[in-house]
Amino acid sequence: MSSLFDHKLAKDLKKTAPLAERMRPRTFAEFVGQERLIGKGTLLRSLLERDEVPSMVFWGPPGTGKTTLARIIAEQTKSVFVPLSATAAGLAELRRVIQEAEDRRKLLGQRTILFVDEIHRWNKGQQDALLPTVEQGIMTLIGATTENPSFEINAALLSRARVFVLEQLTPADIRTLLDRALVDRERGLGLVAEQVTVDSATVDFLAHTGNGDARAALTALETAVLGLGGKKGEVTLAGIKDALQKTHLLYDRAGEEHYNSISALHKSMRGSDADAALYWMGRMLEAGEDPLYVARRVIRFASEDIGLADPQALTLSVAAYQACHWVGMPECSLMLTEAVAYCARAKKSNALYTAYHAIKKDIADNPPYPVPLHIRNASTGLMKDLGYGKGYKYNPDFSESVDQEYLPDALRGRKYLEE
Repeated sequence: MSSLFDHKLAKDLKKTAPLAERMRPRTFAEFVGQERLIGKGTLLRSLLERDEVPSMVFWGPPGTGKTTLARIIAEQTKSVFVPLSATAAGLAELRRVIQEAEDRRKLLGQRTILFVDEIHRWNKGQQDALLPTVEQGIMTLIGATTENPSFEINAALLSRARVFVLEQLTPADIRTLLDRALVDRERGLGLVAEQVTVDSATVDFLAHTGNGDARAALTALETAVLGLGGKKGEVTLAGIKDALQKTHLLYDRAGEEHYNSISALHKSMRGSDADAALYWMGRMLEAGEDPLYVARRVIRFASEDIGLADPQALTLSVAAYQACHWVGMPECSLMLTEAVAYCARAKKSNALYTAYHAIKKDIADNPPYPVPLHIRNASTGLMKDLGYGKGYKYNPDFSESVDQEYLPDALRGRKYLEE
């Protein structure tokens, strides 16, 4: 009886699943985008078509086809395909899958392909549990992640898998998927859309505002179409914007895009491009980044890349940080805008940055030289008897510059700060 219920559930889910799930490509012929990776004649495509599946990790932004590729592989491989979600499966379930894979290989000679979605969510222990079976070839691993594998996947596991980078889909790719969904009568919106008008300009707008995320674009289209309640009508630009609510910003406060965005902000300020700097700052703030984090980075920039060329930059940056602390978002966005614009336009000098790195090198490469006697503090009689402070020239007593050495003898004449 349970199998009948399971079959009915699967059938119902197929009908009621979100549009993005229903329209998921089932074959390479239906797959859109990533031509560089899986186009005809590419290494990966050839391996998959020959059912020679290597252990690999698909890395790319949301909605670029990572899970879809894994499912296409599942449809054509002769191996047993086992899907797991790292958000739901724990170490106990993973060990069960590993044991089953070992038994399958011993008793039946069958290979197992384990697909782990969002593999970056597994901890070190869970990832380490995969190592022996992957190394021995008992099980082939396919992982999918939106995070940089260098940071989130154990080096030992990563060395046993090929990393394939999936790029954001282009607006043309998204447009193809949207057009396909509008006419597909079996899986898409074909039946509903017969009563609904969606003009080309509106579809183009949606294709350009999804940040290369097919899932987000298809979900917005479905929401806008179903929002008409089955009545005849037109999906307008306003309806699409309402379905989107806001631009889908590709950003993760703890992941790859966090570092990419702050790097873009820093380098834009360094290049004196105020417009670009303000854009990247805005991208971070509108995606929910902590304004204090941005402010701290601007303070660092004020000393690292401007320094003594314009000391006011540090003052203004610290003031912006304090304002963000007191006022908060969204009001403090203007204070940050002022600081970022000032720093971008200010005269640049990395003399302080270069000086401190030279100092660090001297400290690391040399012993801790003693402080010269004449600039030591003679706070006791014994210290005076030992020569502490002897021969020191008190600078205010001289009308001209004083010829006096302040560095250890071994570093005499060293110049750290360029004029």
